[in-house]
Amino acid sequence: MRFLIDECLHTSLVAVAQTHGHDCFHVNWLGLSGETDWDLMPRIIEEDFTFVTNNARDFRKLYAKEELHAGLIIIVPQVLPSLQRELFDLILGDLAGASDFVNEVIEVTLDGEDGAVLTRYSLPEA
Repeated sequence: MRFLIDECLHTSLVAVAQTHGHDCFHVNWLGLSGETDWDLMPRIIEEDFTFVTNNARDFRKLYAKEELHAGLIIIVPQVLPSLQRELFDLILGDLAGASDFVNEVIEVTLDGEDGAVLTRYSLPEA
């Protein structure tokens, strides 16, 4: 998989993806910081990135309009970089061995009792 990390998440997530054997970039390193969400979408789609963000509301809407995409990962809580890395590592472990992630979303939230909760669904809805 090829991941693109949004500017709302820490640059250290790139190393987490690379440790799992994936190509990964951060929007800041591609000169895309400050771009609007809708201006990022063509690049995400054209370059077949699985996008990783904290901006659930805006990107759910944008991805719902796409007929075909390489997947969306939403790390819901705004947490310190160390916990962002742990949550992203958990998601990548869940994706390990998956044949594809086309038109799917994984959201991770924190539940005080259960720890991290992963929710996976199709978008756009089938």
